[in-house]
Amino acid sequence: METSELKSLFADASVIEYLSTLKARVGLGILDLEYDRASVVQSLNKAEIPVIAWLLLPMQQGYWFNVNNAFQATARYHTFKAWTEEYDLRWAGIGLDIEPDIREVERFVTGRSRLLIALLCRAFKGERVRRAQTVYRALVTKMRSDGYHVDSYHVPLIIDERRAGSTLLQRVLGLVDVPSDREVLMPYTSFLRPHGPGILWSYAADAQSIGVGSTGGGVQVAGLADVPPLSWDEFVRDLRLAKRWSDDIHIFSLEGCFQQDFLQRMIDFDWAGPVELPYDHARKIDRLRMALRVILWASSHPVLILVGLVGLAWLLTRSHSRKSSLGI
Repeated sequence: METSELKSLFADASVIEYLSTLKARVGLGILDLEYDRASVVQSLNKAEIPVIAWLLLPMQQGYWFNVNNAFQATARYHTFKAWTEEYDLRWAGIGLDIEPDIREVERFVTGRSRLLIALLCRAFKGERVRRAQTVYRALVTKMRSDGYHVDSYHVPLIIDERRAGSTLLQRVLGLVDVPSDREVLMPYTSFLRPHGPGILWSYAADAQSIGVGSTGGGVQVAGLADVPPLSWDEFVRDLRLAKRWSDDIHIFSLEGCFQQDFLQRMIDFDWAGPVELPYDHARKIDRLRMALRVILWASSHPVLILVGLVGLAWLLTRSHSRKSSLGI
């Protein structure tokens, strides 16, 4: 949230009361390093509500962390540390949000075809991913040495890329497979209707922590601003589905839950209540994921694929020659 909106949210004392009752942690987006944002953190510290510093960059640097801004991410952390010391802030951890450059996301969803060509050209540029991985690994090491627990927030596709031993998606989309102490997958069903429940169920089995959302609020991306947030019934469904796989659940976002009066309703929430398990839909998603992993694996082993195709062509040619010689 922008600072003025953030202050307005926490000006309502019931927000901290609800968070305390729920024994919830807050992941706070660090959009700026100003006094007003620090004062909100101080109020949460005073209320003994654990706060995770969700680091972000200015829009002109891509906003989320990715291949393009590894050095800016490192610089951001160092200025964040100085800000933390200046205002004596306490953090339960650091959150690294690994997603494509927000400017490219906006260009893509608004239909600019030239971007697609540029993205495809990146498929042949693996060195930029390796450089970014090196920088981010060093950054995570530094954060840990400073005593911080590190979370990473990932789009679910990173799981399929990792299993396939590929970097194609990272090269094309600018993602980075960053090691962390806790990995949070973000299968936000509000953006994936009507396939959301099946996607959530399919990826939940691979998640250390599951992200549920969006309940509203958050950064406004051109082309996605009109997507309606989760209704209460959808929210209940997603919470109960996620709980079947993990006790570690992230909800995006706090302001959306407050605006829709979800916080109060969560206090006596029945986690074990009835929910329709999306087995059939999830099986279809599983098959699509398997096909994707095959493609990703093939992209990482072009020589083996070429040798296999040459071998297959030779076998077919040899078989045809034998049939011809026998007059078959």
